[in-house]
Amino acid sequence: MSGSEKIRNFAESTPPVLTPFPPIIIRTEMKTESLVSISDIGKEEILGLLETAKKFEENPNRRLLEGKVVATLFFEPSTRTRLSFETAVNRLGGRVIGFSDASNTSTSKGETLKDTIKMVSNYADLIIMRHFLEGAARYATEVTDVPVINAGDGAHQHPSQTMLDLYSIYKTQGTLENLTITLVGDLKYGRTVHSLLMAMKYFNPTFRFVACKELQMPQEYKTFCEENGIAYTEHTDFSADVINTSDIIYMTRVQRERFADILEYERVKDLYNLNASMLSGAKDNMKILHPLPRVNEIAQDVDDNPHAYYFDQARNGLYARQAIICRSLGIDTTKL
Repeated sequence: MSGSEKIRNFAESTPPVLTPFPPIIIRTEMKTESLVSISDIGKEEILGLLETAKKFEENPNRRLLEGKVVATLFFEPSTRTRLSFETAVNRLGGRVIGFSDASNTSTSKGETLKDTIKMVSNYADLIIMRHFLEGAARYATEVTDVPVINAGDGAHQHPSQTMLDLYSIYKTQGTLENLTITLVGDLKYGRTVHSLLMAMKYFNPTFRFVACKELQMPQEYKTFCEENGIAYTEHTDFSADVINTSDIIYMTRVQRERFADILEYERVKDLYNLNASMLSGAKDNMKILHPLPRVNEIAQDVDDNPHAYYFDQARNGLYARQAIICRSLGIDTTKL
């Protein structure tokens, strides 16, 4: 019998009778939820996540993710966000798969984001994703039933950074209410300041926006402030008066990767720099935050100053992200 005849006979033969699979037992679990934007959660849930983060700081090694697989998909470079998420999963007893360099994946062969997400969904219980395109994380939630945590999408949102920022502010100030927060540097492309501004709407803040004309806070976020009764002022000068009346100074890096014109970047990259001599009149409670990495915007001589908090802030990312992971996987943390 020729090869073609074998194929034809196989294709035309009566299919075998298949033994049915045994019934699947469905276990009811708590609801799983994505976190794409900080606006996905309200005030009470924010406060609940902060309380959970506090519990994880007291003991981060809790085996709550036994049997769970978490995929970290980083289409954009990251150090703190990726490593703190992966550390969070490991300390909770889960397993991590994924990539930190998209050039080593099938996207370099032309695979679409949709296909990548659907493929990874077959292997993981949770997807943590950073992408250079705004809206990528929201799109991912539309093509998979696996919960997605947005680890940063372009210049749009960075909700897990916001939660660790809120936790840092709460730890250092003892409250989130009625604080004066000064945002400095790249307010146009800085997704961390965009998310923080939106989250603080529940706590009656006063914002100072310190930026050059090219990097000012986008109008949509100023409109957000106006619609939500958030007081703000705009400044081009990082003056002693601004510094000395702030509870939090949030420095940002001017992000070279967001600029199409390198000459524009070179012109604005070093306009705002903070050094130790500028802090002599600061309030005792004032703390300096920075999402890191820094370049030149905070001088090395600030590191040992009691107002510096950015390295502690990065450590807080572990506890905040443990809380977020548990939320997204529907794990009850109320009895921790």
